[in-house]
Amino acid sequence: MAVLTPLQIKNLTEQAKQSKGLIPKSVLTPLLNTLQCDISTLLQALLPVATSFSQAPISQFNVGAIAYDKTTGNAYCGANLEFSHQALSLTVHAEQAAINNAWINGAQSVSVIAITAPPCGHCRQFMNEIVGADTLKIVLPALETDLQSLLPHSFGPKDLGNEFCLLALKTHEDIAFPEQISHQLAQQFMLAYAPYSNNPAAVEIKTASHGCFYGRYAENAAYNPSLSPMQSALSQLALAGLTLNCVELTSITLVETANGHNQKAVAAAVLESYCSDCVLQHVLVK
Repeated sequence: MAVLTPLQIKNLTEQAKQSKGLIPKSVLTPLLNTLQCDISTLLQALLPVATSFSQAPISQFNVGAIAYDKTTGNAYCGANLEFSHQALSLTVHAEQAAINNAWINGAQSVSVIAITAPPCGHCRQFMNEIVGADTLKIVLPALETDLQSLLPHSFGPKDLGNEFCLLALKTHEDIAFPEQISHQLAQQFMLAYAPYSNNPAAVEIKTASHGCFYGRYAENAAYNPSLSPMQSALSQLALAGLTLNCVELTSITLVETANGHNQKAVAAAVLESYCSDCVLQHVLVK
């Protein structure tokens, strides 16, 4: 069993905050050499870093997860994010946050995910949507297993005729975006995963001193585990060690399609958990 010192955990947590939860290969490789362990063991040792980003005002149950992409050699933190005074179904689970973080950072596969507690059914279903779900390795505190073992006889994208899975690189048809939509937000919209509603959507949170945070819509074959673009963006904010209450907002923009728009209500509900005066700019495109 590999163990990191409290000082190492502290330093790694600060580094992860600066990169919004990304732990690059350049950091992982020296740790692997120093601890003389495999990647699964190292991810377990790094879970306190991921868990430190948890915001759980309702359950007080902090969960951390780290997704690993063997293609890039990078690891991506995730932690649960709960919204006070809102439906529990809006919670972002740690596994969702880690996979979303990998996706936002350009990962096209996740081969291993380490978690501080066994994944609930909601998370198992969400993980079943990604590329390579049938070989996904899951590392738990007292068990190493795989998703197929935890989710036998599963229902997934192919059952709805969808051969294109989450994390696979695919963009939507060219769209003419209005001038108020930044190039970065337009790119996030084009990379959204919405094979069931055909309503790609993305969010941009601009802050005065902490830069911009982005989120994309990630649908699921079982529908309920889908991750809204606002949840996705706020999870990225949390992985920087921030909340909407502690940043000076410049703007919050949601862009989605005019024909299928269904994200405004959930975006507004999530924002209400932080401050009633958050102004959401809602832009529809064709």
